[in-house]
Amino acid sequence: MTALVAGCVPTPGESEAAESAETAETANVTAAFAGQTIGWSACYGEEQVDELVEWGSEPDWVEALECGTVTVPLDYDRPDGETLDLAVVRAPARGDADQRVGSLVVNPGGPGVTGLDMLDYPSFSDEVRASFDLVSFDPRGVGESGGFACGNWNAMVEARQGFGDTDPADLSEADLQPLAETARTYADDCVDTVGEEFLANIGTVNVVRDLDVLRDALGDERLTYVGYSYGTYIGALYAEMFPDNARALVLDGAVETDRPNVEVAYDQALGFQGTWGLFAEDCAATGDACPFTGADDADAAMADIMATLDREAPVVEGVTIDGATLVSMIGMELYYEESWDYLTDLLTAIDSGDAEETEYYLGYLYENTYGLYEDEEPVQLKPGEEELDAEAALTAINCADRNDPTDILAYRDAVDRAGDASPLFGADLVWEQLPCAYWPDTEEAPTGFTAPDAPPVVVIGTVGDPATPYTWAEELAAQLETATLVTYEGAGHTLYGNDKSGCVDDPVDAYLLTGEAPEAGLSCPSVA
Repeated sequence: MTALVAGCVPTPGESEAAESAETAETANVTAAFAGQTIGWSACYGEEQVDELVEWGSEPDWVEALECGTVTVPLDYDRPDGETLDLAVVRAPARGDADQRVGSLVVNPGGPGVTGLDMLDYPSFSDEVRASFDLVSFDPRGVGESGGFACGNWNAMVEARQGFGDTDPADLSEADLQPLAETARTYADDCVDTVGEEFLANIGTVNVVRDLDVLRDALGDERLTYVGYSYGTYIGALYAEMFPDNARALVLDGAVETDRPNVEVAYDQALGFQGTWGLFAEDCAATGDACPFTGADDADAAMADIMATLDREAPVVEGVTIDGATLVSMIGMELYYEESWDYLTDLLTAIDSGDAEETEYYLGYLYENTYGLYEDEEPVQLKPGEEELDAEAALTAINCADRNDPTDILAYRDAVDRAGDASPLFGADLVWEQLPCAYWPDTEEAPTGFTAPDAPPVVVIGTVGDPATPYTWAEELAAQLETATLVTYEGAGHTLYGNDKSGCVDDPVDAYLLTGEAPEAGLSCPSVA
């Protein structure tokens, strides 16, 4: 599954007044949950600390991590109804009291990604760590904040594979019915698992309201925030809904905020294809070892490599790795420019027929992609039992946020278009959105917002970002009236906090500390 985000189109002539009324109402409802005190306690025991240190963290850092909860209403229209406890983690500021600016809330993206473990290792610069309590949280429906699993994702994958190499344009509505039924069953199973009310209130609008409750519970008059990927959607919408409560917002790896998931998926197909081309050129530059001569022949050469895996069916970690699985794993590795040399070695090994090297590199890639290690037990299913999708929150939030087509032929046409744009990645990116066609009604996120009353906002875009195309950063920076765009000319998915040159990190650090945005037009060269 690939992380995407999701929105709806406001009714012309009514949106401005409706949004003003909603903002006032939201502020009143949020106030009902104001004044909370977080009961902080140590996150980890001695054994867990030792394990994290073994994986590369620092003892004093891990030991200082504190965990707690904040209570929010499930439905902000019914503040007296059911509530949720959101799990929160804090790394206290490392500096003296006179250095402390406040809290810096960080969201890692997703949607559906836990924030609790993103502080397990020291992050950001020494000055930022000295000045801010670093804080993250599991958004509603994620991890320790009501996380859930539902639906059989593998059934949808298998149904798609049943099409073989059939041109999507040749698939009739009848041909698509088996896939439509698996997607409908997925949606129905999620309703049965957590209920329509929960799914109706899992979207980003309510995550933003939760974030303001968290800001208040942290004791901060105004929010300082860094959001990566989908986290930029949360931050941008916060700037619109709570401009007076915002201090500094960094949005790294900006997402699209206006269109249906199928259209967003097409943009992502273009992004992945663009980064795939950059990788192919990088690979070709290594000389004869690379199976590509450049971006122009990479798709065809990759089709041959996929056919080799389909034919030889190597088994890694007890799992057969076919061509489609390889492409899925490569798609994830395109996020990290520093892994491209390794990908070149892997593809070269497969292309040259080196079975030993192929098995070695595939094993490393599989573990790196799916996080499987020798001490982890695979899920044991009972006879007839289906494996539930542990990443269901991703689908649930995407479907909640946006107004998607309900006709499967619209998805077929979008698949045809995305497949032309990106033969390797396009089709799957669109088909993954199909459960949204059968999703229950939800409170969709607003679109067309400009956050005119927000303080300066910083948007960071990476030219070679596969998952959140650079055009989205340009669009969001233009959309938000107070935004400044910072460009990184290299590749990879998000950058702030890992910029080797300091060209991006230094001015963004200064912005977080002082509120002064970087100079307009700042563009930083690749340092990979």
